[in-house]
Amino acid sequence: MAAFRGPKVWLWRWRRNPLRRRSDALEAWIMLTAWAFTVLGGAVTGLAAAQTVEHGLALDRARWHAVPARLTEDAPDMSETESGARVVGATVRWTAPDGTHRSGRVRVYAGTPAGTPVTVWTDPEGRLVTRPTTAAEARVRASLVGVLVGVGAAGVPFAVGRLLRGRLEQLRMEQWDEEWERVGPLWGRMTS
Repeated sequence: MAAFRGPKVWLWRWRRNPLRRRSDALEAWIMLTAWAFTVLGGAVTGLAAAQTVEHGLALDRARWHAVPARLTEDAPDMSETESGARVVGATVRWTAPDGTHRSGRVRVYAGTPAGTPVTVWTDPEGRLVTRPTTAAEARVRASLVGVLVGVGAAGVPFAVGRLLRGRLEQLRMEQWDEEWERVGPLWGRMTS
């Protein structure tokens, strides 16, 4: 059975009231601060993370470039993936920006013959990299990272505020028990 609490009065912890304890005002300030840090901290952290990710992916798009390469061996005809496309690893050879010949393994369709031209992506030093994300993919990825980081950052002040509020409530209950131990026996004498 829930206790009757009466009508909800907004901002009662800040109003003058003879029943208001110091811990009530302290709790109000703690919760206000915790919510401010939760909302503002989460939003600012999430936006900063999203911008950082999007900027990094834009740098990758600007620095990485497609390079023509050729298969140096026949791609094996085996291992079908779950999606049904038959993709295997094979060795390719390409020319780096400094003119040296490089080789590495990339994914190609099974059964592709040696000498077939393929496109690989390299960084400015000529090392193999994955295909850079498109601008739309970068926005989606940055948004997801921003939301996750923002929620994670917002969870810290929220949890700290809840812990402090729980501790204050525990202290109030202990004070109530102490006062009741003093006053409770006096009530018993009046009723008998």
